[in-house]
Amino acid sequence: MLKLLPYDVVLMDCQMPEMNGYEATAAIRKMAGSNRGVNIIAMTADVMAGCREQCLSAGMDDFIAKPVKLDDLARALQVSYEPPLAAKPHTREWSHSLETRR
Repeated sequence: MLKLLPYDVVLMDCQMPEMNGYEATAAIRKMAGSNRGVNIIAMTADVMAGCREQCLSAGMDDFIAKPVKLDDLARALQVSYEPPLAAKPHTREWSHSLETRR
């Protein structure tokens, strides 16, 4: 799907049967095109020590433990929509862009 459409964020299940989330993330990061840098949020029931670090070192941008809490999901999505450092948050274009994503 990432080859067909641009995405703002991917919620990545780390324990998928055929290709786990770590392998899928590696494949996405190797892709050509705009989705190569898509924000990937890991979602996993594995909350053992070091799991978050494993997800981040695999190329994921954030981590949410299952069962998902609405506040955790909202925080992760808000962080993934932070403007780049070069963006000017007080410009009309940036404000409009943020509003259309909500």
